[in-house]
Amino acid sequence: MANVIVVGTQWGDEGKGKIVDTISESFDAVARYQGGNNAGHTVVVGREKVVLHLVPSGILRKGKTCILGNGVVVDLPGLTHELNQLRRLAVDPEGHLFIGKNAHLVLPYHKILDREREQNTARPIGTTGRGIGPAYSDKVARVGIRIGDLLDPALFRGRLCANLSEKKAHAPKESALHTLDPETIFDEQMVHFAEVQPFLVDASAVLNGMIEEGKNILFEGAQGTLLDIDLGTYPYVTSSSATAGGACIGTGVGPSRIDGVLGVMKAYTTRVGEGPFPTELGDRTGEELRKRGEEFGATTGRPRRCGWLDATSLRYAIRVNGITTLALTKLDVLDSFPVVQICLAYRYRGQTLEGFPNETDILQECQPLYEEIEGWQESTLGRQSIGELPKKCRAFLDRLETMLGIDISLISTGPERDQTILLPTPSFKQWGLI
Repeated sequence: MANVIVVGTQWGDEGKGKIVDTISESFDAVARYQGGNNAGHTVVVGREKVVLHLVPSGILRKGKTCILGNGVVVDLPGLTHELNQLRRLAVDPEGHLFIGKNAHLVLPYHKILDREREQNTARPIGTTGRGIGPAYSDKVARVGIRIGDLLDPALFRGRLCANLSEKKAHAPKESALHTLDPETIFDEQMVHFAEVQPFLVDASAVLNGMIEEGKNILFEGAQGTLLDIDLGTYPYVTSSSATAGGACIGTGVGPSRIDGVLGVMKAYTTRVGEGPFPTELGDRTGEELRKRGEEFGATTGRPRRCGWLDATSLRYAIRVNGITTLALTKLDVLDSFPVVQICLAYRYRGQTLEGFPNETDILQECQPLYEEIEGWQESTLGRQSIGELPKKCRAFLDRLETMLGIDISLISTGPERDQTILLPTPSFKQWGLI
């Protein structure tokens, strides 16, 4: 077995939740390393659809340990809501969930700052309004409040009052920040903290201890490569390190302990929020992808922008993450199309760009150069072996592997656990998944 990072290769929403849920059965623990409740992982268990925003989706596998690392920002009311939801589903987090005490909090003033910045800027990012960016801003500015700080209520109250006072001093008089009362926030946070306090640990110590015992960790991120704060399509990105390197930063596990990276890609491309999207389809085809793929955000319900698969950005994601092998999701969404297109390169001011330019101003002008592949127009829904797939579908997969220079180890053919094909690739054999 091995310690493996699962990372999104596009703009998030690739189906990482199902992939983690599917393969976590072969791991001892799942560790979440960045992001907050601005991301949602949807998993279908039987007839039940479960959307988790903070707790790793591995919690739905009996006996698995789940850890929120120090790189996550935690909304305490949101977390306690998830814990109550899990208990209603007869999933007991006690003894199976641990929360890194160095994870920072998302507080009510962060949410107000997030919404008001979006409303008052000429260039909105398209955030979820959950306060994630301002929480990470405070973390970097060294004025953030960590969940472990609430173990000392007096310390928490002092930092909370100082932070809120400073933010009010810089806010316009019409800002909703002026309606916030620090004592009310203190009382509310302490009520929720009482529910999660038993889960607090030194996450780095726990994870490294498990690895030394020979246990195997699956590292789970939120969002995707092209939303990474450093490597994504800045400034239309999230506020954390969503690429594979973020797993080490966000959990305190050194890179020498990582054995591989599984990149998750959708059979087409989607994006939520603002920013460039070269293969976006604003026509009937894009609407068909959205309808067939049920492309609406798990967190906000916003319709996702949809377009054809972009091999140019995928090659970039493979490089910056050091991806070992790929998982392909939502293959069945393409079943009805007579022609499937894959972007091989971009046309930019008369030049052909085979590499991905993550400079937003350049990417906004890029036009996709496509290769057309004949569609299979047969159902792949629920297929469980590569031999069950239509011949033309297998040709599409072979061509995709050639374009990307990397193999595909897992194919999702529907939302349920058993609607999955596992392939005997070198990576999956090495990791003990086959």
